[in-house]
Amino acid sequence: MNKHLIQQAQQLQAKLAKAQEELANMNIEVSSGGGAVKVVIDGQQRIHSIKIAREVVNPDDVEMLEDLVLSAVKEAITRSQEAAAKQLSGLTGGLKIPGLM
Repeated sequence: MNKHLIQQAQQLQAKLAKAQEELANMNIEVSSGGGAVKVVIDGQQRIHSIKIAREVVNPDDVEMLEDLVLSAVKEAITRSQEAAAKQLSGLTGGLKIPGLM
């Protein structure tokens, strides 16, 4: 193999490791129901917390609470994936590499 190519691959690997570390340290907060449900997720799609306001906990309307939680989690995952794609796109030159995005 070409020595220059190996060096480029090593540099890319180091940049990817740094980007993944930055994504792991990123916190994205999303809420639904006017702030009634809050979800904190990192750039690697790991959920760190879910907070639910007391006033939306109604035993007679569990479905509404389920919808609020689901909505917040879906939005958090979407934003996390978008942040990861943005972070990694510069390294991959716009290529969609499986397992990285």
